Amino acid sequence: MLRSACLLAVFALGLLASPSPALTAEEQAVLAPLQKLFDGMAKHDKEAVREQLLPGGMVTLKRKDQIIQMHFDVFVEHIGGTDRIEERIHDPVVHIDRDLAVIWVPYEFLLDGKVHHCGTDIANLVLRNGRWLISGIADNGREDCGK
Repeated sequence: MLRSACLLAVFALGLLASPSPALTAEEQAVLAPLQKLFDGMAKHDKEAVREQLLPGGMVTLKRKDQIIQMHFDVFVEHIGGTDRIEERIHDPVVHIDRDLAVIWVPYEFLLDGKVHHCGTDIANLVLRNGRWLISGIADNGREDCGK
């Protein structure tokens, strides 16, 4: 009995320690525009960011008790400066239904190599002329990362 319980525990720990399943090629294709958007932001490249966005879309940011909304054009105009920024994402969940997709992904936003805030990004995407474009983004940034 004890041996069976030990084997079951080892098996369960093995399942918990296994990496999450790899993304399919289709899920990777959906995730690519979001990563390109973050890469463009890091390079302060407005055009690289704009190329990932469906015109007319919105960004919704939740910071403490404040909700900030802006059209993509305003969001892109805020990209610039010389700060070293990076947005790191991990463990994305991607749902796809033909030409619509949603990404739910935890993130950490780094400023000059240090975590400035973290939270969850949600991106809505549409397939347009064979290419995935971000139609809306929301995030809930907070500063109590890792606490």
